[in-house]
Amino acid sequence: MAFIKEESEEMQIEELFRVKHEDPETQIDLMSHKVESQERNEMEDKDQYEKHCDFTGETANLSCSQTKKTSTRKRAQKTRAKGNFSCQQCGKIFTVKRNLVVHNRIHTGEKPYSCQQCGKCYSKNETLKDHMRTHTGERPYTCPQCGASFTQKGILERHIRIHTGEKPFTCQECGRSFLRKGSLKGHMRIHTGEKPFICQCGKTFTHKQALNVHIKIHIGEKPYVCDECGKSFYQQGDLKVHMKRHTGECLFTCQQCRKSFTRKATLEVHMRIHTGEKPFICPQCGKSFDQQGHLKVHLRIHTGEKPFPCQQCGKSFTSKANLEIHMIFHTGEKPFICPQCGKRFNQQGNLKVHLRIHTGEKHFTCQQCGKSFSQNGNLKAHMRIHLRQNSFICHECGMSFTDRKEYKNHVVTQHWRDMRIHCEKKPFICFPEEGVSDLKKT
Repeated sequence: MAFIKEESEEMQIEELFRVKHEDPETQIDLMSHKVESQERNEMEDKDQYEKHCDFTGETANLSCSQTKKTSTRKRAQKTRAKGNFSCQQCGKIFTVKRNLVVHNRIHTGEKPYSCQQCGKCYSKNETLKDHMRTHTGERPYTCPQCGASFTQKGILERHIRIHTGEKPFTCQECGRSFLRKGSLKGHMRIHTGEKPFICQCGKTFTHKQALNVHIKIHIGEKPYVCDECGKSFYQQGDLKVHMKRHTGECLFTCQQCRKSFTRKATLEVHMRIHTGEKPFICPQCGKSFDQQGHLKVHLRIHTGEKPFPCQQCGKSFTSKANLEIHMIFHTGEKPFICPQCGKRFNQQGNLKVHLRIHTGEKHFTCQQCGKSFSQNGNLKAHMRIHLRQNSFICHECGMSFTDRKEYKNHVVTQHWRDMRIHCEKKPFICFPEEGVSDLKKT
C-alpha cells in the first residue's frame, strides 16, 4: 500500500512539472484538480488512521504511528507546493513562482513583449496590451462622475481619487498625503536627500522626469511650441501655462490683493509676501528667504561659486538673472519703457522705482518722523539724520555727509579742480575739426 502511495506522489510531481508548460487557464484547472485530489487523499488517510486506531495491541499502535507520519509528510508537501519564492537579488517574496519570474525581469532588463507598430518593449504581456490602446485609441475605462476615459483601470482608480479627495499614501516624516504611491516614493527623496538620476554633466535629480527635462537643455530641444507667438518650451506644462497669457485666463487669485496667477504654486509663493513667511533658512548666517531658489543663490555668496560667466568680458555672476542684467550693459539695450513719459531703462527694477514718480507712491516710511520715500535707499540715507551718522567722509577736508550724493557733489565742486592741479592731470582735450590748422592740441 505504501508503494502505491509513493508511486501516486511521483505521478503528482510529474503532473506538476507538466502543468508549468501548459496554457495558464489549463494550469488553473489542473492545479485546482490537484488540490481536490490532495484533500481527498488526506480524508482517506484520516479514515484509515481512525480504522487502525480501533485495533488494540502493538500492531495497531505501530500502524497508527505510520499513518500519522504519512499524513504529516503530505501536509508538509502541500505547504511547500504553496511555499514562498524569494528573489535572490532584492529578497522580495512571492507566493506564485510565475510572479517571481516576471519580477526578475526588472533586474535582468528583459522585455520579451514588443509592440509590432512602434517597437517599444515591455516585461509583461498585460503592459503591452495596455500600450496597444494608445495606437487603437481605445479607452474602455470611463469615470462615472466626469466622463473622462482612460486606457487602464489603474489610471481610472487614481483619477477617481481626485473627485473623492482620497489621498491614501501618507509621508511618515511630514504627514503630507498623495494620490499615488509613486508620488510618495519621489517625495521621500526630499527627506532622504537621495538623487538617483544623474546627468552626464554631473547634476543629479530626485525624479526621472526632471532629468529628462534637463537633458533637453544640453541638446537644445524645445518640442512644445506656442501657435500664437512661436515661443518654444522644454515641457508641455510650461506651454499650457504660457497659453493662459494669450487667453487671459488666470485661475488662481490672491484673496488679499486680488492679484491673479496662472499657477497655484506661484500663488502659494506670493502669499508669503502677505504672511511674511520665510521658511528657507541659510545654515551659515541664519538669513531666511521666501523661496528655495533665492536661498540657493544666496549660498553662493558663502561658497564663492559664480557659475554664470559673461562670454564678452569674463565677469562671473551668482545667478543667471544677474548675468542677463549685466549683458544689457554690453548691448546698450534698454527694453523697459515707461508708459507715461517714454523713458527707457535697462532694468525692470529701475522702471518700477521710476513709475513711483508718476503715481506719487511712497512705500518706505520713517518710523520716527513719518516722512515717506519712494526708494528704500533714500529712507536709509534719511535715517542717518536721526541716528546722526555721517557715513561719507571727505578725505581732503574731513567734512562728513549723511547722503552719498551730497558727498560726491562736494568732492567735485570743492576739491576736483585742486586735485587736478596737484596731480597735473588734464583730462579734457580739444580735438580740432578738419580744416582748422591754427588750433593747437594741449
